[in-house]
Amino acid sequence: MQVAQRWIVAALRHARFLALADLNEAITPLLDRLNQRPFRKRRDACRASLFEQLDRPALRPLPVERYVFAQWKKVRPNIDYHVEIERHYYSVPYQLVGVELEARYTASTVEIFYHGVRVASHHRGLIPHAATTLNDHRPKSHQAHVEWTPSRLIHWAGNIGPATAELVQIILESKPHPEMGYRACLGIMGLAKTYTAARLEAASQRALLLRAHSYQSLKSILKRSLDRQIDLELEQVEKPGPKHDNIRGATYYDAPPTAFLQ
Repeated sequence: MQVAQRWIVAALRHARFLALADLNEAITPLLDRLNQRPFRKRRDACRASLFEQLDRPALRPLPVERYVFAQWKKVRPNIDYHVEIERHYYSVPYQLVGVELEARYTASTVEIFYHGVRVASHHRGLIPHAATTLNDHRPKSHQAHVEWTPSRLIHWAGNIGPATAELVQIILESKPHPEMGYRACLGIMGLAKTYTAARLEAASQRALLLRAHSYQSLKSILKRSLDRQIDLELEQVEKPGPKHDNIRGATYYDAPPTAFLQ
């Protein structure tokens, strides 16, 4: 670099160029003269001759594929066998849950490695908080329910009642990716096999009233028969307050200004 500055940049320091092509045209003869200039200690050799003798025979063809910039990150799959990369979730084989892995990701692909062996490969996902999942990565129990979609789960819950449908919808929308919501909703489907539709709907009403939007809360309500108390609680919520002389009511604020002077 120092040699190029002395023999090329310094030689052009007083010149002025208005186009890159003109600058390259001026550099070319200076670069040729520098490469043909003999070395001080080896007068029989120059940069051009040594390049032809040593470097050119060792050159190899350029790679067929262009270089792609990639980033690396250590990841650890959660219990739902997904890893997070740039706010998107990618599945790995469920057997690797809790194991430290390495992720290599580019603008178009995501690869997951375990001890240098690639265990998963995905197209890069650009939707934040969404999930990219391969069916082969799921446990067998999850593969059996892969045909269930959010709309189908909500439709099933609607057959139980509006409160159950609302609860299922809230659970699905509250999760960062569908896999976690499916697990809870499929658990609710299991409760429908143990309890009647009326009790499940009443339990869903109580869960919504308490803002307890989870499968475990719904299961606890049914197990403790708290769903039978929902009617009483709704009556208490809708019951009007006691009448009292100091309670003016809504009509008080609609009175004309002269009424306050009496």
